[in-house]
Amino acid sequence: MASTYLIRSTPSETFSKLTVSCWFKGMADGTQRNFWGLYDNSDNTRFFGLYYSSNKSLYAYWKQGGEGVQFTLGTAQKFLDPSAWYHFVMTMDTTLATASDRVKFYVNGERVTSFEDSLDTITQSKTCNMMNGTTDGRMQWGGGKISGTQYYWNGLMSHCHMCVGYAYDASAFGSVDSDTGEWSINTSPSVSYGTNGGFWLKDGSQLTDSSSNSNTLTVGGGTLTKTEDCPSNVFATLNPLNIPTSNTPTFSNGNNTSITSTSGSGKWGGSTTLGMTSGKFYCEAKATIDASYSRSVIGITGNSANLARTNESIFNATDSWGYYSSDGSVQGNGSGNISGFTTSYTTGDVIMIALDLDNNKLYFGKNGTWINSGVPTSGNTGTGAISIVDVNTTNDGAYFFAQTDDTGTSAVSKFDFNFGNGYFGSTQISSAGTNASGIGIFEHDCPNGYTALSTKGLNL
Repeated sequence: MASTYLIRSTPSETFSKLTVSCWFKGMADGTQRNFWGLYDNSDNTRFFGLYYSSNKSLYAYWKQGGEGVQFTLGTAQKFLDPSAWYHFVMTMDTTLATASDRVKFYVNGERVTSFEDSLDTITQSKTCNMMNGTTDGRMQWGGGKISGTQYYWNGLMSHCHMCVGYAYDASAFGSVDSDTGEWSINTSPSVSYGTNGGFWLKDGSQLTDSSSNSNTLTVGGGTLTKTEDCPSNVFATLNPLNIPTSNTPTFSNGNNTSITSTSGSGKWGGSTTLGMTSGKFYCEAKATIDASYSRSVIGITGNSANLARTNESIFNATDSWGYYSSDGSVQGNGSGNISGFTTSYTTGDVIMIALDLDNNKLYFGKNGTWINSGVPTSGNTGTGAISIVDVNTTNDGAYFFAQTDDTGTSAVSKFDFNFGNGYFGSTQISSAGTNASGIGIFEHDCPNGYTALSTKGLNL
């Protein structure tokens, strides 16, 4: 998340070859977001950074003090997918005769050849002295300083490599899966790291160096959290692309927290990046209710594009069903209140949602208990369930977990969703419930036969 970063002091070393490889998930949102950097903390003219630029491109920028800018390189490609993991490799070899080969970008295994900004002034065999051995020399993941300003990453990172003195292309760190055709991680690449390189965040949030070196990182700021979301199993988040043009919600914590706008009524809070067309899925969300007006709504929608565009509530909307905080009522598809639902909720309550698309049933729960004596495993009988329309007849042709608020100009709705990552916001769940599918970590028991909404969950 933003303002959390990992850091290590840089010892003295010069080099003409460098490879940086990292898997990351985080949408370019119009704010500069650095994910790696070398810099001198006391000299604002010395920095080397990799980042999303404010115009949503991937950039590398190296300025070396009085020697000036060595290169700036920015992709013509824009990075707008909030649900995607990208593998990015920058390889630098200043010894090469061809100037355009001295810095190379690779995204998901493909070399980038189209750039919107390309200033290459690196002379052949130019050496980088960004590791200057001073007490203010830094290497940072999750941020970096450029021209004296610290920029932070706002998403997830995994399998971070830095090879000092070596230039490798993307094939050293990944390969095309022969079954799926997707670019996949090489979890144990055969590369050399040099004395001051390393391999961090391998299969978790550990800061120890997984290379043969011992270049451990430390948390320089913020709180590092482990996520189940990874390049081989992408979990749903809320979708910051599917939002109204005004009174837009605010997203944070890797797009797992949403707060509706503070003006207007019946405001959109977001829907998931992944949709559901068949199967059984479970998620949780911790409510934070505005103290002055309790109008939060959580549920599902099969009409997300229209509701986001018109900034409407899912409560009693077409192809949508919502659970209302104020009186605990459930409404859906223009049918008014559904009998059996009167359990209100407020700040700190964990709402459970179980969606059975094999039988077109929806269940709501609170703090470990299913409302209306619901039994999500009851199949077609649908004990305590809400009957929903067949997904094939909805506007979207899929269902999405969603959040809004309802009427009232001062209504503000906030939910910290747990789609299986094991966190509500930045707070880890207190104890894990059972989960037969083995995909995701939840506070309460995931009903047997249900799974988290993720790429693996969609393919069970």
